Amino acid sequence: MSQERQMKRRHLIYYLRVMDCDTDQLVGFLVDISTKGLMVMSEQPIPLGKNFHLKILRATDTDEIQYLFFDAKSRWCDRSLNSEFYDTGFELTNVGVDDFAEIEGIIDELGFKD
Repeated sequence: MSQERQMKRRHLIYYLRVMDCDTDQLVGFLVDISTKGLMVMSEQPIPLGKNFHLKILRATDTDEIQYLFFDAKSRWCDRSLNSEFYDTGFELTNVGVDDFAEIEGIIDELGFKD
């Protein structure tokens, strides 16, 4: 099976916080996303092949804090263009219908238009 991305990821207007649900620690910032995967920029390299239970912090129109919860597996990690950071690619796993719709909402709301 090919490891190459099958769906185009959309870069975001601003970066959302990505947190580890198990530790409640900041993993990094969401750089781009598709319904199949995402890229996170972080200060430390993220171990490869590890399964994570993550959440993305989302602000709403009412300033209510909401999270999108999802599972993802780290697939690759490289130095970012800014060498002080690392970029890590994640494959989304166990994405439900509601989560899929929420991801599409993030893309529509915050993604750069082509």
